[in-house]
Amino acid sequence: MIPEITTGAGGLILWAAIGYLIGSIPFGVLTAKYMNLGNLRDIGSGNIGATNVLRTGNKKAAALTLLLDAGKGAVVVILALAFANEDAIQLAALCAFLGHCFPVWLGFKGGKGVATHLGIMWALIWQVGALCCLTWLIVAAISRYSSLAALMAAGMAPGFMIFLGYDTVAGLGVVLAVLIYWRHRANIKRLRSGSETKIGQKT
Repeated sequence: MIPEITTGAGGLILWAAIGYLIGSIPFGVLTAKYMNLGNLRDIGSGNIGATNVLRTGNKKAAALTLLLDAGKGAVVVILALAFANEDAIQLAALCAFLGHCFPVWLGFKGGKGVATHLGIMWALIWQVGALCCLTWLIVAAISRYSSLAALMAAGMAPGFMIFLGYDTVAGLGVVLAVLIYWRHRANIKRLRSGSETKIGQKT
């Protein structure tokens, strides 16, 4: 049986590193390269997430990127749930998100963290993950704006946590929501001006 790996500051640093390194794997870039879709940085918005991969016209690549980006967030949380205490779990989850947004392999210029956020939510509290995904799907279906759907899902996540009685992790939900809003500040400006790109629309 593997002992809990959470002893003191060293344990927290270890889980922060594990979270960051796993989270920083740029699956969008790797998927685009593997499927010969070109340099994702030169396509659409230049973002490394599934929405921008979809702008290549390859739905399979976009779906794979979505699953892998969500999966890395989920894997970090699952590992931490098995071997860490609550503080380390939340720190690992946060660092996985930061790893996606600021990956060392890409000069700290990464994605906006939406899929990774959903993966974290699913692994941490599956009901919250399900509600966030449902929120995203409803808003995306009505508005056709991926960014608006992401903002709504992330913004409602802390409320879902509190409503379901998971107050101790609601703070993490707030931090992740704030980071997602900050990462989407350009999208928010475009939404306000009516110039935001819709799902599936090439730029």
